[in-house]
This record gives sequence, structure tokens and C-alpha cells, in this order.
Amino acid sequence: MIEDTLARIGTVAALPSLTLAILLLFIGKGLSARIATLRRYGIPEPVVGGVLCAGAVCLLYYGAGIQVDFELGARDILLLYFFAALGLNSNVRSLADGGWKLVILLALAGGYIVLQNLVGMGLAGAFGMDPRAGLMVGSVSLTGGVGTTLAWTPHFVEELGIEGAGELGLAANMVGMIAACTVGGPIAGWLIRRHPIMPSADARLEVGSLYGDDTRATLDYTGVLLALFWLNLALMLGQGISYLIGQTGMLLPEFVGCLVAGILLRLLGDLFAPDGGRMWKLETMQPGIALISDISLGLFLVMALMGLQLWVLEPLLGFVTVAMVVQITLVVVFTVFVVFRAMGRDYEAAVVSSAFGGIALGSTATAMANMSAVTRVYGAAPRAFLIVPLVCGFFIDLANAVIVGLMAG
Repeated sequence: MIEDTLARIGTVAALPSLTLAILLLFIGKGLSARIATLRRYGIPEPVVGGVLCAGAVCLLYYGAGIQVDFELGARDILLLYFFAALGLNSNVRSLADGGWKLVILLALAGGYIVLQNLVGMGLAGAFGMDPRAGLMVGSVSLTGGVGTTLAWTPHFVEELGIEGAGELGLAANMVGMIAACTVGGPIAGWLIRRHPIMPSADARLEVGSLYGDDTRATLDYTGVLLALFWLNLALMLGQGISYLIGQTGMLLPEFVGCLVAGILLRLLGDLFAPDGGRMWKLETMQPGIALISDISLGLFLVMALMGLQLWVLEPLLGFVTVAMVVQITLVVVFTVFVVFRAMGRDYEAAVVSSAFGGIALGSTATAMANMSAVTRVYGAAPRAFLIVPLVCGFFIDLANAVIVGLMAG
């Protein structure tokens, strides 16, 4: 067997691994710019570079019996920076603007997490596996995304004894993210054609100006330095919050503490320095926060995928295939017959429906990409663009972490 003759390359050190991740991110951006199919289906640029690396490593394993391991310690801190930035960009005072539809979408997403996990656990049990392994093809990887998958992997592997849990979750996330990009737009288009719903005439005229790329924020030295300062504070405060949460016996990923810390710092800054201050110049530092967030997320995704050991999934291919077919079908049915109706059966509801695949199968990025594609064709949907990022970027991560913690045991 190949394991008996496997030649092992020493672990690639942290700095070379990070440098390779930067190169792969450039490669992903270049390919996405040149290949229309990647852009059409909204495949994230880091995914392109990371999957190429994972494929090359897999070929080395099967073709030459060489196993390559990367030192991916930097990946974890990048994830914390991303969630801290997400928190700092969350304006809690805008929640009231979402109205009752925000509450309904949050309830739908939270209820769907439980349904998604029950389906995953049931399928895992049917395949003779530990039912808790089904959580990795449930909300851990699909609603939670790559970050949540990696955050929970040590618990599933070391505490629950489920081998290959990380690879299982990452594989499910990749399939789910691609599916989210491909089903969202067609669902909205079918709903719009099926029901007599269209945006107002004003909305159709505004779509280009509302969601175009007419203005570009400028970076400056002070803004980037302030962004780093507040992000580092969020990381330190987040460690304390995570410690306090751990003392209660509740198991939550470390990034949840950083997310909460970022939200608290933003709330305090808005309360005590609403007009800005020497150390709280929100408008000045927001471009810096966005830049650091984008770089952190991009490199994190690349490093997560380049470390994917695809050969570990070989005995689980049947399970992964069946699980993802069922989960994708479930999302489509739930969106058409529950989400669209509960959100009001109007044009805004159709746009939100296009995003629900991103919420339940992919990420905030895929949800926003789906909505942007729909509104470019049919017209603006301002309320949808308000409530979906709030649900995706704030509430759903907290709800998912709590539900998975309870169901994983």
C-alpha cells in the first residue's frame, strides 16, 4: 500500500508557507480575471489558488508517494483578524432599520441550522459513522464556512475521535460554496417569473448608481495605523471574552470572542465618540479595516485549502456525494417554499431568496454576490442589502456556534 512506501517531505516552514499563499492568491486573481466562467459563477479568487495547490499536493501523493505538509500557524491569526474586522464594521444601531424582516430571516436561518444538522447526522448514522460527523457536512461547513470548519476541527478530531473531520468539512464547504453561487440566481429568476413581482420604477433606475463602483475609498497612514490598533485591541479583548465563555462550560470557537469584541468596541466608539476623536476616526480607518479584512480572509482561505489532504476523503466519497446532493436539494426546497413566502412574496423577498443559498451553503460573500447579480438585471433591493449582511455577518455566526456546541456535545 502507498502508506507503506510513503516518502515524507518535512513540514514546509511558516514563512515559506505564508509566502506561497500570497503567490497562490495572485494566481487565483489572475485566473479569475482571465476565465469568464470563474467570474460568472462567483468562484472566490482564493479558492482558485488554494484548490490548485491542493490538487498539486494530491498528485504528488498519488503519483510519487510524497506527502507535503505546510506549517499553517499564521492561518489562525488571519481568521481572528477577519472576524475582529467584521465586528468593527457592524453597526448595531442600524438593526432597527431592518424591521420585522430581519427578525424573520434570522429565525429562518437559525431554524435551518438545526434542520441542516439533523439531516447531516441522520445521513452519517445511515452510513455507519458517528452521527456527530454529520455536523461537518451540516452547519459547521455549510452555514459556518471555512473558518468555522477549521475552528471546530480540533474538537472533532481530538475530543470526539472523528478522523478526517477537517477534510470532510472543507470538502463539503467547497461543494456548497460552488452550489450557492449556481442556484441563487436561478431561484430568484424563477420566482420573479412565476409571480407577478417587480421592483418599483425608481428602484430599476437606481440599481446602477446604488450598487455601482463609482467611488473608491482612499487609504492613509493614520487610518491604517488606527485600524491595526483597534483590531489588535479586539483580538486581545476577544481572548478574554473567549476565556470567560469557556469558564461557563460552553464550547465556542475563538473567533466568536473576537467577533463580539469588535462589535463591543464599535458600539462604545459610536456612543462616546459619535463625531470622531483623536483615537476613533471611524471614517478614516474604515478603508484600512476593510483592506486588512480582505487580505486576511483571502490568505486564510488559500492556506485552508492548500493544506487540504484530499486523499483522506477517499473512503468517504460516497458519503460526501450523497450528503451534498441532499443538502443542496433541501436548500432549494426550503428557499422556494419557506423563505420566499415568509419574507413577503415580493421582489425584495425574491432577492433575499437568492442570498439564502449563500447563507445556508456558502458564505456572506456568495450571498452578496448572488443579490448583486439579481439586482443588476432586475433593479435595486435596498432592504435586502441591509438585512442579509446583518444576518450573515453577525447573528448567524453566533447562533451557529451555540447550536453546534450543543449538538456536538
